[in-house]
Amino acid sequence: MTFLGMPLLPSKRRSDLPGGQGNIIEAEAFPEVSHEHLSNQQLRNNIGHATSTIRSKRAEVVSELDDWEALRDAGEATKNEVMANLPEYLAQFEEAFTAAGGIIHWARDADEANAIVTELVEDNAPVLETGRREVIKVKSMATQEIGLNEHLEHEGIDAFETDLAELIVQLGEDKPSHILVPAIHRNRDEIREIFMDKMPDAGELTNEPAVLAEAARRHLRHKFLTTKVAISGANFGIAETGTLGVVESEGNGRMCLTLPETLITVMGIEKLLPRFADLEVFLQLLPRSSTGERMNPYTSFWTGKSEGDGPQNVHLVLLDNGRTRALADEHGRTALNCIRCSACMNVCPVYERTGGHAYGSTYPGPIGAILSPLLTGVEEQGNGSLPYASSLCGACYDVCPVKINIPEILVHLRNEDVKANHSPVSSQLDAALTGASWMMGDGKRMAAAEKGLPLAHKVTGGEQINALPGIAGAWTSSRDIPALPEKSFRQLWAEEEANDRDEEGQR
Repeated sequence: MTFLGMPLLPSKRRSDLPGGQGNIIEAEAFPEVSHEHLSNQQLRNNIGHATSTIRSKRAEVVSELDDWEALRDAGEATKNEVMANLPEYLAQFEEAFTAAGGIIHWARDADEANAIVTELVEDNAPVLETGRREVIKVKSMATQEIGLNEHLEHEGIDAFETDLAELIVQLGEDKPSHILVPAIHRNRDEIREIFMDKMPDAGELTNEPAVLAEAARRHLRHKFLTTKVAISGANFGIAETGTLGVVESEGNGRMCLTLPETLITVMGIEKLLPRFADLEVFLQLLPRSSTGERMNPYTSFWTGKSEGDGPQNVHLVLLDNGRTRALADEHGRTALNCIRCSACMNVCPVYERTGGHAYGSTYPGPIGAILSPLLTGVEEQGNGSLPYASSLCGACYDVCPVKINIPEILVHLRNEDVKANHSPVSSQLDAALTGASWMMGDGKRMAAAEKGLPLAHKVTGGEQINALPGIAGAWTSSRDIPALPEKSFRQLWAEEEANDRDEEGQR
């Protein structure tokens, strides 16, 4: 069983805990990667259209509920309860799941999870005439996180995505760019071209959604009926009953969960809920926050196996992959409360302009900017830059169905990055920020600096500053500095107090 690191032992530091592996690591710093995507107007148009549509639908269905804020409070409280008692709930879940005929496998990281799944597939999927094995898949963030498809391919196993958006990404040899809508960066014309190019039986297609969806159905139908092994993720695991649940919109998930002989689920250890009754809250929060719907079209639950009905080999891989490390961060652990609704990225101005690929992780947008560094540590390649991929406007916090204070965690992780990656001073920007910190850390030094404001006001003529020389030019290249005031706040405050004293004296 994997180590669950809360509370920390006195001799155990968080940085000593293993970090996550797989597709949660930014290869380059976010500013460099995002710069390229900012110039892609087609990408910005596609994402802007999709996110604005989802935002409108969400706002409409949320406004129908008078108790929406009470539901958010309940969701937050339940997830906090899970994180505070995770070892106990995991043990309870394992006992119930095993009693129902399922088999639990514990994976400390992506490598272990991939190896477990590979062995299970080799034991249960036949070798075909092509010399390879096949599995069908339900949309799953956990398997994206560990890079399962790529691993299986090297092991002689072809994994077929059955979710429409995931299928588009897979056929396009692309990467997901959104938690809920992985192909959000593609428009209908691009999807039509992908289908006609990569589906041998597609024929001539139009760009109508119904036509494209029907082409996908025809493409997948034979796989549903003949493949022996399915791999899924899970939205929820219920500790008291050992039940797993998947919510989806197309019905492909239910086909995968019921038709094959063997079902392998990969789930992060944080996905548990204590009681079946807790679903009453989360099945209201999730669809409204994600797709702007009142309820999910398809909601599937299974508890172990049932003789003569559904898969008879039921396995669950419980994945850590850095979650213990995130759990041990007292300021950031609430990021594990995420229910993967994607509401935060649909309102994020940074995500809307850069797209999901700029984050270099399975988890893009505001939640990815905190979750990825928490899973891996800010020291891991470019992940220390992700907490800066935000304007700190707070919109993500306002819409989060479980009230994750993303801006607060972003600031916390920026501090972690400065301590880990920018100390001692390693660049001109670090030197400037260190100087600013020294000046602002003492009232007398700050007061002395403010005395220069009147002179600066005269030099600039009271106009806003549009361009600065040197390293400061990087700041003004994308924003203006407001006109400097004639007097500092301290001067104005002193004058105000003097006026009050004069008025008191006159009375």
